[in-house]
Amino acid sequence: MADDVIQTAQAEKSARKDVQDPAFENLTETDSRASGGENKLELLLDLNLAVSVELGKTTMMIKDILELGRGSIIEFDKLVSEPVDILVNGRKMAEGEVVVVDKHFGIRITSMVDPAERLKGLRK
Repeated sequence: MADDVIQTAQAEKSARKDVQDPAFENLTETDSRASGGENKLELLLDLNLAVSVELGKTTMMIKDILELGRGSIIEFDKLVSEPVDILVNGRKMAEGEVVVVDKHFGIRITSMVDPAERLKGLRK
């Protein structure tokens, strides 16, 4: 039986192939990377982001939600004169006031969230 184990080990050893390290080309810095961060930003300019405006918040019981219909009024936690929150992908980026532009609602940005706070929100 020991002879069988030795013969099997020798057969496996002879069946093994020589292993060599792979050869890769040396990478060089491309023109777009060499020119700085401008081109990196250009990659992001075509992205679509969801922008929404939060008029206010409220909590309601399910039975009250089921009773909602045309003409129902939902009271929010903000006053009419208070600024509304502008959210980008669900994160607050600015505050603004509601304006009317050619019979359409719009938002005039009145203040931006501090850039450090915006970045902190992205890291979560």
